[in-house]
Amino acid sequence: MTTYHFIGIKGTGMSALAQILHDSGKNVQGSDVEKRFFTQEVLEDREIPILPFTKDNIKEGLIIIAGNAFNDDHEEVKAAKELGLPFYWYHEFLGDWLQRYTSIAVTGAHGKTSTTGLLAHVLSENYPTSYLIGDGTGKGHEESQFFAFEACEYRRHFLEYAPDYAIMTNIDFDHPDYFTSIEDVFQAFQQMAKQVKKGIIACGDDEHLQHIQANVPVLYYGLADTNDFQAQNIHEDEQGTTFDVFVRNTFYESFSIPQFGTHTVLNALSVIAICHYEGMTAEQISKLSTFSGVKRRFTEKEWNDQILVDDYAHHPIEITATIDSARKKYSDRSVVAIFQPHTYTRTKTFLNEFAESLKLADAVYLCDIFGSARENSGKLTIEHLQNLIPEAHVLDLDDTNQLAQYEEGILLFMGAGDIQKFQKAYEESSV
Repeated sequence: MTTYHFIGIKGTGMSALAQILHDSGKNVQGSDVEKRFFTQEVLEDREIPILPFTKDNIKEGLIIIAGNAFNDDHEEVKAAKELGLPFYWYHEFLGDWLQRYTSIAVTGAHGKTSTTGLLAHVLSENYPTSYLIGDGTGKGHEESQFFAFEACEYRRHFLEYAPDYAIMTNIDFDHPDYFTSIEDVFQAFQQMAKQVKKGIIACGDDEHLQHIQANVPVLYYGLADTNDFQAQNIHEDEQGTTFDVFVRNTFYESFSIPQFGTHTVLNALSVIAICHYEGMTAEQISKLSTFSGVKRRFTEKEWNDQILVDDYAHHPIEITATIDSARKKYSDRSVVAIFQPHTYTRTKTFLNEFAESLKLADAVYLCDIFGSARENSGKLTIEHLQNLIPEAHVLDLDDTNQLAQYEEGILLFMGAGDIQKFQKAYEESSV
């Protein structure tokens, strides 16, 4: 029986795809660095072998899937190509795989993972569903009707996909190491829109998405009354958020979600729109209310008298949204931002915007910039950001116990690098 070998199996998308193939009855193994990542626990639960990188892993009879973080110089990639094995980059394989199902791509600069998670939850509560979420969670089902998956715009990888439907949450300039401008990003989304086969659900409150052209119907959702699906009468309490949905200005139903913040209402509205379009009932869609969230998206932990929040926010808009969620859920408690910038190019491009978003917190701590696999160093330092934020502190890993001074505080550990090590160090220092 053929075995699928994943080069870089601990990557979030790769881990999720490996789980899907395993659940679909395929033999799966993978390789990666030995450092432990949050994605590997679910692989270990499925008893999927994880090997250290070496060209000796590559043997006849394997189908190779390589993570997009790597290139042709990687020893396993080289070995696979020398042996002439069937070889796919992650986005290429995913583009082939999704053709088996009614596929729904979730794309956008922000909100992809949370929206994909919510969509996968609602579909799974009602139908056999496969899904791939960018937090490293994947599930395959041999009887699947639907396949919900996260589609990333970075390096235009999502142009490998021709999904039945696409949810587009927003268009923003996020990857300055690849895209040249917001117009360049827009053109990528425009090209993606032309590849969608049945329909697009787009946020009409986003000025860029208002200009998307497609060969299929485009339904708009948002808070403005010009949208096809509109949320009104938004109410927040200790349990979460309740809102009314109007379809083309006619009341449809009230829905509840256990999350906070305007961005979470918009995410839910996109899911309501696609499910409604596919003929699901309001009762089926109301399973929104039991969604427990995705990994590293406002993931809470009670610690002594504080709440520690682990969040992937790595762009100024996402930081603003995370602080907004904390303020709405814990309106009477102080909010402390602990932020680790991710990549030198992004930090440099958005330096002023990062400062403005972080100032929304009551106190700010900054961790050294985390370089990506594509760039390990830069002339920029964390002090450049600190200079723009009065009272901000630079946090060292061995000095995290100073965070204990914020009694009953909400500590937001934000970043796309290894910010979790700062939370872990704090927990160990304050036992």
